[in-house]
Amino acid sequence: MLKIYNTFTNKKEEFKSINAGKVGMYTCGPTVYDYIHIGNIRSYTTPDILRRYLLYLGYEVKHIKNITDVGHLTEDDIVQGDSGEDKLVKKSLKEKKSPEEIANFYEEYFKETEKEMNILPANYFPRATAHIPQMIKIIESLIEKGFAYEKNGNVFFNICKFSEYGKLSGNTLENLNVCKRFDGEEHEDKKNQWDFALWLKAPKNHLMQWQSPWSVGYPGWHIECSAMSTEYLGEQIDFHTGGEDNIFPHHEAEIAQTECHTGKKWVNYWIHTRYLLVDSEKMAKSKGNFYKFEDVKEKGFSAMDLRMLILSSHYRSQMNFSWESLTQAQKNRKTLENFFARITNSAIHNFNNQQNKRSKIDIKKFQEQFENAMNDDLNTPLVLSVIFDFVKNVNSVLDKNENTNLTEVKSFFEKSLNVLGIVLEIKSLKLPKEIVDLNKENEFIDLKNILGTVLLGISQEIIDLMKQRNQARDEKDFKKSDQLRDEIKKLGFEIKDVKDGYELVKL
Repeated sequence: MLKIYNTFTNKKEEFKSINAGKVGMYTCGPTVYDYIHIGNIRSYTTPDILRRYLLYLGYEVKHIKNITDVGHLTEDDIVQGDSGEDKLVKKSLKEKKSPEEIANFYEEYFKETEKEMNILPANYFPRATAHIPQMIKIIESLIEKGFAYEKNGNVFFNICKFSEYGKLSGNTLENLNVCKRFDGEEHEDKKNQWDFALWLKAPKNHLMQWQSPWSVGYPGWHIECSAMSTEYLGEQIDFHTGGEDNIFPHHEAEIAQTECHTGKKWVNYWIHTRYLLVDSEKMAKSKGNFYKFEDVKEKGFSAMDLRMLILSSHYRSQMNFSWESLTQAQKNRKTLENFFARITNSAIHNFNNQQNKRSKIDIKKFQEQFENAMNDDLNTPLVLSVIFDFVKNVNSVLDKNENTNLTEVKSFFEKSLNVLGIVLEIKSLKLPKEIVDLNKENEFIDLKNILGTVLLGISQEIIDLMKQRNQARDEKDFKKSDQLRDEIKKLGFEIKDVKDGYELVKL
């Protein structure tokens, strides 16, 4: 049974979905005014692992990840983040492009980075600017119920009206010392410095503004997530994820406005990823230790190297990034890749007599260890330890030429890596001549089962071309054989003739 650490209760809790067999998950997505960095990538990897394991357990998961393209202001680290310039507008003016052009560029960059990192795409990526009517509706509800107030075209949520404010972060009304006196307000129209903006009146020449019942303006940052979450997932959801920097004030504000609007508990499980440090220091451009995905690739590392490093640290632990640790992660990835190539090639060469072999490997034991580690709050470092122990045991059996069912070994290995989101690429496969000549349907299906999960990109077309080439060589038609070899090459593979078969190499 999956137990997950809930930030709301500060303890591990057994997961029970609101609707049997279904899970609703919301992730705070990027503000698309700049490139995401490796800390952001780590934060987005956590919900991906959670989602993958829920799918493994048989749940149907609906995942929403918003795109913030308005309302996130530059001084978001001051009180409620209601002062400063809109981050997207500021970048728009700097680059002399429209806000939409800026948002489109950085949203595409974000999605391409997630794709390369093998982060499953969310079911929906709603944009804040496309949901202004939903935000206005919630704000009207909050004003009507007495939780919000308007002044000079600005609308604020009055935290003094919500006695449970602070129940996620611990920043309660008492601890913040509010609702007793009035001083140091962040915005002149606020009743209290900790009240937060739901709607802000736009300056005359502001690049992003909409008509509302209160003014021509734009929404506050916090209201956006409440509107998009309830629009796509309903009034109650299973999981809300994000980085620990979102806990306060962003997630605290989301809870206040959503629960006051609906009158219901909003989120059952809050999942937060801790900060990423670089060489034991906070990442910052001024320190020269601010790394984007491109910086990792320019050093010769792959997306899977970075993913291996992220998985080696528990999401609730403060991960320390260094080039030395990434180098070790790369070595670990290559170990898994070499093992994958070995068992795949062995399975191909022994595919005819796999079903009757009794395995020397207790796969059930490793599967239980894998699931126990995942059930313990997604303990990916322990999961990796289980997988490497499995690799060591299988390699030992293969070294001794002892019997083992390689199809089962390969199946467990691939399913485990799929939960972790690790993609391994085999650069070459050695294929016995008789495999290419197979005509029996049942044997051909077995071969497809072996090749179909190999992340080499072998298609049915390539298998067919190999069979045709083999036939041409048997008929001494070497001209046709060479033509077929060139066709295979156009598809990204080189076929080499080796003793007793062929070697297929990815170019």
